[in-house]
This record gives sequence, C-alpha cells and structure tokens, in this order.
Amino acid sequence: MSVAFEAGRDGFWLARWLRTRGIDAHVIHSSSVAVSREHRRAKTDRLDTALLMRVFIGWLRGERGHCSMVAVPSIEEEDAKRPNRERENLVGERTRIINRMKSALARLGIRGFKPELRKAPQRLDTLSTPEGMPIPINTLDEFRRDLVRLALVREQIDAIERTRIAQLEAAPKTGPHAMVRLLAKILGLGIETADMLVNEVLSRNLRDRRAVARYAGLTGSPDESGKKRRERGLAKAGNARVRRGLVQLAWRFLLFQKESALVLWFRARTESAAGVRKTKMIVALARKLLIALWRMVTTGEVPAGVVLRPSP
Repeated sequence: MSVAFEAGRDGFWLARWLRTRGIDAHVIHSSSVAVSREHRRAKTDRLDTALLMRVFIGWLRGERGHCSMVAVPSIEEEDAKRPNRERENLVGERTRIINRMKSALARLGIRGFKPELRKAPQRLDTLSTPEGMPIPINTLDEFRRDLVRLALVREQIDAIERTRIAQLEAAPKTGPHAMVRLLAKILGLGIETADMLVNEVLSRNLRDRRAVARYAGLTGSPDESGKKRRERGLAKAGNARVRRGLVQLAWRFLLFQKESALVLWFRARTESAAGVRKTKMIVALARKLLIALWRMVTTGEVPAGVVLRPSP
C-alpha cells in the first residue's frame, strides 16, 4: 500500500507513523504540482484530491516530472534544527525590543541611550528630555518592562549557546557534530553559522553540487522563449534561512579570507573598470562557497587558500 499527502503545517509525523506500520508513505512537495494558470480557477478539496491522486499515480509509474517528494526527516534530525531556529527568533526579538525603545526615546528627543548595555536599567532613571523634564511615568514603566524582557531574551540566548557548546564537547566526533567542528575551524565562520549550515543543508543526503545550490535557492531562473533570453534572478525556491546565512557569510569571507581562491575570483570580477556590481556577485560567491563547504564536510577537501584556525 502506498499513500501520499501534501506537505503542510502538520509536518512529517504522519509519514513517520505510517512507515513504522509498514505503509509506504510519501509527502508531496506542494509547489512541484503543476496547476492550471487560469486567472480564476476552481479550487475545492475534491478537485485538489483528484489532482494529487493523478500526480501521485504518475510518480509511482516512474514519471518523476509529475511532482517531487519531500525527504521525510527523522524526529532527531528535526529536533537538531530547533536550537539554531530558536536562537534566530530570540535574536530577532532582541533587535525588535532595542529598536522599539530607541524609537520611543527619539520621539522624546533623547539619543545616545543603548538598551543593550548591562547598566542600561540604572542609566534609564537618569535620562531627561531636552526641556529638562524626566521621562513620563507611563513611558518609563514601559521602558523598564522592555529592559526586563531584554534581559530574559539575553539569558535564553546565552543558555542556548552554552548548551550547544556542551553537546559538541560531549560528542565531538559523531554525526553532524564532527561536521560542525570541521567548519568552525575556518577563520570567519563561527559555531552558530556552522551549526545552521550542517543541520539545515550539509547533513542532508543531496545528490550533487547542483542539488546543494538548488536546495538553498541559489540557482537562477532563466526565461527563454524564441530569441528572447533573460535572467529573472534567483529562484528563491529553497531554504530561505540557509540563503540568508550564506549571503552574510560571503560578506564575512571577504574580510577574513582575503587570499582565498573564492575571494580572489570575486575581486577579479568586481574591481575592474567593467566589473559587475558587488551586490549581484555576492550571490554567486555564496553559491560557490556553499558548494565548497559541502565538499569539505563530505570529502575533507579544504577550499583553496582558506585559512584555518590553529588547533588548540
């Protein structure tokens, strides 16, 4: 017996539950199913079910063009992604609190206050407006509550980072932990970025370098029809978290790995008189960097010219 359902909010627990009971379960990638391009097409549960049945039967016949199946991760693989994703959410919350406080203070004419500092609660009581008036009581109470939330978020971020370091030290040579420690040897690439790349993409069983770049959404989307040839930019159909992290890592690479082959390749194409814009080439550098890191963790091949941290 073979069953399939469309990927959605429920994730993969149902597929795992069915497989443990001997049922061949598959998860259909939602965006891989071709649909009518009419401006207003009929869409009901009955029509969607019939469509999924047709594409699934075609896929079972070996016609892989009908749809794509999502690789069902184990519960351990899903759980390994949680610390980095939680930390990303907490860092975003920390930034929102700081920006909100700075905006509220700017409306009062107060600048230069840094809520992220440890001594910010003590300094808050000494602030005053340009007119010499203290901060209004309701606004001051709001700031105090924001600082309490900021301290809590900071503590939770520190707890996540301490736990990750402890896990790496407890099992440094097993599974993804070995990949994380290997990537963290690269100058300019920290534990957080290494952990994200390994758990999100590098530990997956991807076929080749094209599949690696496609999973991150770093491939192009050409538009060719007759004599028309144009490039519509990135496909952006992959993992957005990996794509953002790689672009940020590519910019850091320009600072910390100035003599590497990847950075020299980037400079040769951007620093000449007819050079390409850096913001466009940084995406190409991110794609090459991802493929180089994938080869490093799978074959042990260190990218040419990349400086590694000295062993402790």
